[in-house]
Amino acid sequence: MTGNMNNKILKTAIVQSPPVFFNLEETIDKFSKLLTEAKEEGAKLVVFPETWLPGYPVWIDSAPEAALWDNHGAKNLYAALFNNSLALDSPEFSKIAKFVYELEMYVVLGINEKSGSTLYNTIIYFDGTKKTYKIHRKLVPTYTEKLIWGRGDGSTFNYLETPYGNIGALICWEHWMPFARAVMHSFNEVIHIAQFPSVRELHQLAARHYAFEGTTYVIGSGTVVRKSDVIEGYKSLGLRDQAGLDLLESMTPSRDGYLYDGGSCVIAPDSSYSSGPVFDKAGTVYTDINLNNVQGEYMYLDTDGHYSRPDIFSLDVNISEQINVNFIKKS
Repeated sequence: MTGNMNNKILKTAIVQSPPVFFNLEETIDKFSKLLTEAKEEGAKLVVFPETWLPGYPVWIDSAPEAALWDNHGAKNLYAALFNNSLALDSPEFSKIAKFVYELEMYVVLGINEKSGSTLYNTIIYFDGTKKTYKIHRKLVPTYTEKLIWGRGDGSTFNYLETPYGNIGALICWEHWMPFARAVMHSFNEVIHIAQFPSVRELHQLAARHYAFEGTTYVIGSGTVVRKSDVIEGYKSLGLRDQAGLDLLESMTPSRDGYLYDGGSCVIAPDSSYSSGPVFDKAGTVYTDINLNNVQGEYMYLDTDGHYSRPDIFSLDVNISEQINVNFIKKS
């Protein structure tokens, strides 16, 4: 539901500073500092990139031998990531949630989520005003990401209800899944968050297309990452693991030591840029998003309404949680 507000100007902070790679404890500390800074700047919504906590597994794209069978370095890096990923029933998660709730902010955070013996690429939607949260797990890990994450299911299609309007999100290549987009459009988003490792040209195109198709503002969220950020983060764990370090050292930056260059931006419903994209700058991008005139764009296009044909096309979505083992007590 959308409340009535006379002046819907939402100050947004998009974090594209890198985390302390692999290091859950230190990344949580950095998260707290960045959130406090955003609060002091007057931001109501703070957005973090894909699996920011404790870092996107950059070596799967940048290290030539990352996918080789029985590669000890790759297994060691995975173990370190697993051990520093966030379980939703953990004291670390409670610490993060408590901090967000105290600041009474809206926060969309990308994490490596640990559940059982599997990692998921997960978005957490925090509503600090209501002291609640929701999650979304990426439906299909992309290409080499299948080495790291399991698949999400339809039970985690979610969005935030706020006085500014509904805020939804998808992760990276989910923006090329037509049915996933259709689900999110049905939620009547006024802001959509498009999380990426970095928002390169192809991702900019996807985000701009989504804005027009969904008649919504889109926040493109990416990270600025240098090779040295990843190696220093791994060293901060104090592990004696030369194989893992060797694999990270083999990563090939695209230029000037950058593995990812940010590209965070805000795109209006007509697909034009409201701010950004901002490249090569590790920091926080602040934008005032004017939501007062979004409805004017509905005249042209509403893919879930007057520009749909439910008499021809329909979509059934399975929102049941997919569980391997069900324990049934028979009487």
